[in-house]
Amino acid sequence: MYVTTEPAILYFGTPVVLISTVNEDGSHNLAPMSSVFWLGWRCLIGLSSVSKTTHNIIRTGQCVLNLPSSEQAAMVDRLALTTGSDPVPQGKLARGYRHQKEKFALAGFTPAPSQTVNPPRALQCPVQMEAVVEATHEMAQNDEVLRGRIVTFELRVQRVHADRSILMDGHANRIDPDKWRPLIMSFQKFYRLEPAQAHGSTLASIPEALYRSPDVDRARVA
Repeated sequence: MYVTTEPAILYFGTPVVLISTVNEDGSHNLAPMSSVFWLGWRCLIGLSSVSKTTHNIIRTGQCVLNLPSSEQAAMVDRLALTTGSDPVPQGKLARGYRHQKEKFALAGFTPAPSQTVNPPRALQCPVQMEAVVEATHEMAQNDEVLRGRIVTFELRVQRVHADRSILMDGHANRIDPDKWRPLIMSFQKFYRLEPAQAHGSTLASIPEALYRSPDVDRARVA
């Protein structure tokens, strides 16, 4: 039986991303989020307009998207209710956020140099993607109450770093979904994927190479 319901949020489950950016003084910020979806070597992310990460991305046009594994949930959780903004924005203050400057150290991640952008990679994350901004869009522009609160970015990936342990055997350019265990957030809680496929996939009969984007070739010269 179905009922009409009004959940306050609709976060049914997406991978956690740790976004690293560069602050005005050259220090590094690291922020968890899960409002993301991917298309080829591009993705769309949604962030609060008052977020330090948002300000850094708008100012520099760069970031690194670090994907933690489900085994790193405790490390990610150390970043909860922290912000690189000082003073803390009123909206975050009301939710219990506190200012934290050294986020890499707090979570236990090691900043590592990137190859094509200035923000560092989070070395312990099994996947790290260097990205640049292609477009920016403010959501809810037709709503006087919500206008200006959320910003979405179209990001183009320029470099992908992956731990060898999650690569498919015999393939240098394929992630093995049977080895990769992303950290999933669903309605503000952490989850992991089951260790086996739920069902055989007809879509998987299509070679991944047929989805290859021209962005891959473009990234080689970045």
